[in-house]
Amino acid sequence: MNRSKGVDRRTFLRAAGVAGAVTLVSPVLSVESVSAAALTKAERDRMSPDDIIQAMKLGNERFRRGQRTRQEDYLAQQRASAKGQYPAAVILSCIDSRAPAEMIMDLGIGDVFNARVAGNVANDDILGSMEFACQVAGAKVILVMGHTACGAIKGVIDRVQLGNLTGLLAKIQPAVDATSYQGERSAKNYAFVDAVARKNVELTMAEIHSRSAVIAALETKGTVKIAGAMYNLETAAVDFFPFAPKQ
Repeated sequence: MNRSKGVDRRTFLRAAGVAGAVTLVSPVLSVESVSAAALTKAERDRMSPDDIIQAMKLGNERFRRGQRTRQEDYLAQQRASAKGQYPAAVILSCIDSRAPAEMIMDLGIGDVFNARVAGNVANDDILGSMEFACQVAGAKVILVMGHTACGAIKGVIDRVQLGNLTGLLAKIQPAVDATSYQGERSAKNYAFVDAVARKNVELTMAEIHSRSAVIAALETKGTVKIAGAMYNLETAAVDFFPFAPKQ
């Protein structure tokens, strides 16, 4: 096997091999230091939250260019992670089939925890899962990712009533109410839908911070960072933005 191609498969942080792509500023990992298909504890521990977010950005850039590296050898990653996992982040995203977080950010098996629920809302079970991911397993980033043209957001705007879905959509209603928008406030207006989706991400980040003393403490120490993102279904771009807690 070609050594450079093998290295590209093996590291969460590598941007090399993408013609004309920017490289990661942090020297956390070098070509020589990479020795396994899955992220190791030592590699994860050397990364800061900002390094991890930057790696996700670079991964999305590779995905958009059709030059993914982390997904070339899933079996190697499966074998390397079978005895233990050291994910760098936990991602809360929507169940939409067009927005699989690992794929659109060129992540491999063992790189991140992934929680998916319609409308990327945070309930008690998801908060508990995030606390495990960060406090126990060592993840350093919590990323809440919404997406454009979200069906859950449309359902809230249209006040859909359907079994257990009714209660789920009620959790998103505050985002509709909090969205400032001058145009048509309907599910047919995709600009409004996307504005609500972004507001929903912002409110979910704030909820994670306010409802989990465990995560808030880790964030205060700087060992965990909460971030938000919106994935554009048309352009395949992930727009990242920081969490800004109210003072």
